[in-house]
Amino acid sequence: MLVLELIYEGDHCIPCVYMLETAGEALTGFPGSVRLELVHLGQYDGGLRYQQLSDELGKPAPIPSIFINGRLSFEVTPPVEDLVSALQELLTKDV
Repeated sequence: MLVLELIYEGDHCIPCVYMLETAGEALTGFPGSVRLELVHLGQYDGGLRYQQLSDELGKPAPIPSIFINGRLSFEVTPPVEDLVSALQELLTKDV
């Protein structure tokens, strides 16, 4: 199973909302294969996870961004097809 983490500042952040919508649309084709976790910066646990991902990255993680299995995959909202392709490729490698 892949873990897709979306760095999310809040509903006031329109780019964050768009990225979440894109991720939701892409994930419809991966039931049970990809888990979406929102790294919500307005929540304590989200802030801690954001700090951890930023430390591993060596710089502040972009807001919004998509990490797949702990690795920065998208710094801007990708087309749905690009996200689907990336997930398919990673799932194929996982098998």
